[in-house]
Amino acid sequence: MIVKHRAAIDGLVAYKPGRAPAAGRPQVKLSSNEMSFGPLPAVLDAISRAAATLNRYPDFHRVELTEALARRHDVDPSQVVVDNGSGALLQVLASVIASPGDEILHAWRAFESYPIVTAVSGATGVTVPLDDRHTHDLAAMAAAVTDRTRMVIVCNPNSPTGTVVSRDGLDRLLDALPEDVLLVLDEAYQDFVTDPGSPCGIDLARERPNVAVLRTFSKAYGLAGLRVGYCVTRPETAELIRKAIVGFSVSTLAQAGAPAALAPEAAAARESKKRHFHRIYG
Repeated sequence: MIVKHRAAIDGLVAYKPGRAPAAGRPQVKLSSNEMSFGPLPAVLDAISRAAATLNRYPDFHRVELTEALARRHDVDPSQVVVDNGSGALLQVLASVIASPGDEILHAWRAFESYPIVTAVSGATGVTVPLDDRHTHDLAAMAAAVTDRTRMVIVCNPNSPTGTVVSRDGLDRLLDALPEDVLLVLDEAYQDFVTDPGSPCGIDLARERPNVAVLRTFSKAYGLAGLRVGYCVTRPETAELIRKAIVGFSVSTLAQAGAPAALAPEAAAARESKKRHFHRIYG
C-alpha cells in the first residue's frame, strides 16, 4: 500500500540521467554534457587538503565561496546564494515563490527538470512551445502570463537545443511581467556562448528587481561531481532562498574546490579546456 501523497506526483516522469561511461574508457558524454577533462590540479590540491577536515561540518554560510563569486561578478555577497547544484536552487525557488494554484511558466522543450520542480512545488506548469528555430518564443511566453503566474523560467542557452535569446527579447518579456513575478534565467551553459547578441543574465539582475540567475560549476568548470551551483539576484530574493535551503548542503570538499576553480591562475587553463571542448562539440 502506498502512503497518501499529492496526486500531481503520480503523473511525473522521473529525471533520467545519461548513461554512465564504461570504466577505463575516455568518452565524450553528450547525454549529460559533461566536461570530458578532469578537474584542474589546483582544484584537486584544495580538495585533498580539505579532506583532512571531514570530521567537521562544512561552513553553513559558504562564506569563502560566496565572497569569491561576489567578487567575480561584481555584486554584493548578499546577492549570492550557493547550494548543491543549480537544480537544487531552482527547486527551492519554485517552492518559495509558488503555491498550489499558482503557475510556473517555461518553454518546452527545455531542461527536463522544470516540470518536476513545478509539480513538487505544488504549482501548475504552463508550457510554451519553442519556435520553428528551436528557440524560446518570448512573445508567446509573455502572452501566456496570467494573474496566477508567479515564476517564468528561461533557459539560455536552452538545453537541449543550444539556442540563445536576445537581450531585446528578454527586456520585452520583463516589460510584460509584473515586477512581483520572478524571471529565472538558467545559465548553466553561459560560459560556452559565442553569440555576441546573447545577454548576460547577471547584467539584467543588476538592473531589474525580479530577475534571478542560476549558474553552475558542473559544466565549464568540470566539477559536476562536486555539485555546486549558485544564484545571483536581489538581496531580498536571495534571503528567501537562504531561509529554505537545506543546512550544510554544500560539502566541505565542494567549498574548497570551487573557490580554487575561480582563482586567477586557474583561468587560463580553464579557457584552454573550454576551447578544446568547443572543437569537440562543434
